[in-house]
Amino acid sequence: MPKYSLSIVGLDLSFTTDAEPQRVEAARKLVEQRYNLLQAGGKTLGKEKLLAFVALGLADDMLLSNQRLDALHDRVGELLHKID
Repeated sequence: MPKYSLSIVGLDLSFTTDAEPQRVEAARKLVEQRYNLLQAGGKTLGKEKLLAFVALGLADDMLLSNQRLDALHDRVGELLHKID
């Protein structure tokens, strides 16, 4: 499993994962973008709180995506049932 060492919003992280380097970099960029958007909002919040808000936002995005995927699966099942 590849090992990665990278910096996200000034925090140095080392970890191993099966994810491809492009995916790890895309995830890093997304976290940095979300962090910078929140930081630019004008409120003075600590790094930990900003990262918690980033995590909540990303979790919400994932939950919405899962709901949409479930709805699409249901719709495809309905269509397949009609075809039969």
